[in-house]
Formats: sequence, C-alpha cells, structure tokens
Amino acid sequence: MRLFRQGIYALIFYPATFMFVIGCFAAGLFGSKPLRAVVHAWTDFHHALVRMLGIFTEVRGSIPSGAFLIAVKHQSMFETLEIVRIANTPVIVLKRELSQLPGFGWATRRYGVIPVDRSAGAKALREMLLLGKEAAAIGRPVIIYPEGTRVRPGETPPLQAGFAGLYKALGLPVVPVAMDSGRLWGRNLPRDAGTVHFVVGEPIPAGLKREDIEARVHAAINVLESGPQASA
Repeated sequence: MRLFRQGIYALIFYPATFMFVIGCFAAGLFGSKPLRAVVHAWTDFHHALVRMLGIFTEVRGSIPSGAFLIAVKHQSMFETLEIVRIANTPVIVLKRELSQLPGFGWATRRYGVIPVDRSAGAKALREMLLLGKEAAAIGRPVIIYPEGTRVRPGETPPLQAGFAGLYKALGLPVVPVAMDSGRLWGRNLPRDAGTVHFVVGEPIPAGLKREDIEARVHAAINVLESGPQASA
C-alpha cells in the first residue's frame, strides 16, 4: 500500500506542479497578485491530493494576519506546502538551491522567498536580514525553519543562529508552529495514511534576550514530540 500511495502521489503531483509553474509564468505577466493566486491554488491542490491518499491535516490555533516571524518545526516536504495554506501570503526562508531551480525557482522568487546560501556565513545572514525587513515593511509574515534543516520525529536539536539574528533584526513577535508530519511522510514522499497535526502557539513578543526567545520557541515547536496529544 505504501508503494501504491507513493506512486500515485508522484505520478500526479510532479506533472501537476510543472503545469502550475507554467501557470505562474502566464499569471506573472499580469503582476504579483495573480501569480500568488496560482501558488495558493497549487498548495490547495496538494492538500486535496494528499486527502485523497488518506492524509489529513488538523490545525489547532490560528496564525494571525500581519507581520510576524513564523517559526515552524521541519520534518518533511509536507509542511513546506501546508504552512503556505495556513499562513497569510508568507515570505519563506529557504535554501538558495531551491530558488535557483529552472522554472520553479523563478516562481518562488516572484512569490516571495528569502534564499539562504548556507555556505556564505555572515554574508548570507546579512542578505536574509535585508530581505526579511523588506517583507515585514509591507506586512507579510516571514516563515523560518529555525532548526535549519529537516529532522526526524523525536529529534529536538538546538535552533540555528540565523533565527535569533532574524528575530532581533526584524523586531517582530514570533508565532511558533509545532507539527508531526514525519510520522506519515518521508523526505519527499508519503509513507502512511493518517493525520498530520499542527499546533500554532501563542505569539511570543519581540525584544526578548536570545536565550529566552530560543528557549521559548524550542519548547513551543517541540510540543508534539511526545505524541500528537502532548499539547492537549
């Protein structure tokens, strides 16, 4: 059943994504708003596809509108699409390689992303801060995966330094989001049917000391690591 689910997903999702990228090129001729509408249609399509495969989403809490720093637990590709549906037209911090993919990379840049070159050190941080300030200035939230990369279920690594730097520079409250997609989803493909849980925490104010904000965000994004009922 797992191989069947993965095969159906790959046969439908990746060709459809190619068509949505073409749609982004066409919509982009008329401005950023139509292009963003196509991106949102793509994430809605993905949501419907995985439901067809028996994978559902439960969201506890809601992400407020406006400029926030949204810190999300990262276990698979699943949440990178689903969080775009849950948030309000976010700008997304992602690795530079994704923003350079032919076609897809162009669409992500036009939608709004902050590409990060992990090998560039301080230069990458300066670029991330500049683009983050531009996003906050127009009232768009910024999504960051503060652990820096995908982690396996049960893993709770310390947050990467870039998160605290962005938090301090933007001066925005943080909305932490825990989720547990890794139970059902591999690196890029679904494994099992079931429900992926998202828990949106209460906003954490701006201006805290680094050790305080890191401790509060770390705790909030890991509330599901003892199981989906841990936050109930």
